[in-house]
Amino acid sequence: MAKKVGFIGLGIMGKPMALNLIKAGHQVAVNDLNKDAVQALLKAGAVFGETPRRIAEESEIIITMLPASHHVQSVVLGENGILAGAKEGSIIIDMSSITPAVSKALAEEAAKQGVGFLDAPVSGGEPKAIDGTLAIMVGGKEDVFEAAKPILLDVGKDITLVGDSGCGVTAKLANQIIVNLNIAAMSEALVLAAKAGIDIEKMYQAIRGGLAGSAVLDAKVPLILERNFKPGGTIAINMKDITNVMDTAHEIGVPLPLSSHLLEIFHALKVDGKLMDDHGGIVQHYEKLANVKVGGTNGEHQ
Repeated sequence: MAKKVGFIGLGIMGKPMALNLIKAGHQVAVNDLNKDAVQALLKAGAVFGETPRRIAEESEIIITMLPASHHVQSVVLGENGILAGAKEGSIIIDMSSITPAVSKALAEEAAKQGVGFLDAPVSGGEPKAIDGTLAIMVGGKEDVFEAAKPILLDVGKDITLVGDSGCGVTAKLANQIIVNLNIAAMSEALVLAAKAGIDIEKMYQAIRGGLAGSAVLDAKVPLILERNFKPGGTIAINMKDITNVMDTAHEIGVPLPLSSHLLEIFHALKVDGKLMDDHGGIVQHYEKLANVKVGGTNGEHQ
């Protein structure tokens, strides 16, 4: 059934997700600082909402897909924010990757006004955002989840209510540890193989069917061999996520030695001007250490 949906945040992930909601037949109102992204949505049939408050006044469900915790807090709680205009019974779905503490606080504020709140971060990167098959991990009340589930199914495929408020973003933090450390481990292996002089493509084909095979391996190795670091998920965003991982882990007393080392690798890549590369670009840190390059022109290993 068609709904009035507000969508705030039209970045690498948000833009294709909003387009999929339009394709599904919903009336979508959008807002973003990027005027080109807004124009693309307007051409596809969306309407422009001048402020989050105006969008909330006209919407049954309001989705946020923003870079970090402070952006979400501002958009939800600000003077012209969502809660300034949201009707009782409406639902906010925050699909950003933020901290569990902020998600819980926002859910409590929303509840005071009779507004439902779900933390529902996603995994799958730009390709799955485009084809509408994102994995979505959700935290919140079961009745709110059930009411919002049809909308979530229009942008995602594997949708799981993990638990109460904050559980979705906690699951996302765990997801980001696994994804990014997987890329780092893969990078070490590729750099070793490149320096040893073996054919990386053949090595990849040899190992992908075994225990070392993974969705990360299949998604990132072909791009690395092409030297394609166009972002599906930037190093900047993943560095923010791993920073949130470490902050949350330290708050609750969980030492994470591998994640802490990964965060320093991200900071080194930042200094090297690689922040807007795809996180597959982690390989460039290891290449620099070993003075070797994986892939390149015509698949040569330089």
